[in-house]
Amino acid sequence: MISAAYASEAGAGHAAVSFWQAPEFWVAIAFAIMVGAALKPLSRAIASALDIRAEKIKNRIDEANKLKEDAQEMLSAYQRKQREALKEAEDIVAHAKAEAERLAKQAAKDLEDSLKRREQQAVERIAQAEAKAVKEVRDIVVDIAIEAAEKAIAGNLPAAAAQSLIDGAIKDIGAKLN
Repeated sequence: MISAAYASEAGAGHAAVSFWQAPEFWVAIAFAIMVGAALKPLSRAIASALDIRAEKIKNRIDEANKLKEDAQEMLSAYQRKQREALKEAEDIVAHAKAEAERLAKQAAKDLEDSLKRREQQAVERIAQAEAKAVKEVRDIVVDIAIEAAEKAIAGNLPAAAAQSLIDGAIKDIGAKLN
């Protein structure tokens, strides 16, 4: 067993040990150095992983921006094509309307020309019928006049004088009718 004096001496000596001589201090220092040594490569690894992750995110953002620009270009192209198609459709409609108006005017002109031709033909037929009727009336009048003259002359005039009057009347009638 340990004597009481020895124990008191050991207790008093323990109190006189400075903090750098304490094993707990050196364990704490060793632990801090180990943590510091472990954190340095670990911090590099974490920083490297974060840099890689940031680069991936940047690449995704760049890719998304490129896709957005491509989509904008495609949208612009389709809008331009749509405007061109609408303009072409409007041009086709305008051309069709103009062509329809032109055809309507041409049809009206053709109808007017046809009506004028038919009117002219009707006027000519009427004139021909009128001329024919006048000729028939003249022929009838001449026949009646000749017959009346023959009857009048045959009863009152000698044959030679009657023939002379008939021949003169025939010559006069031809000149008077024209």
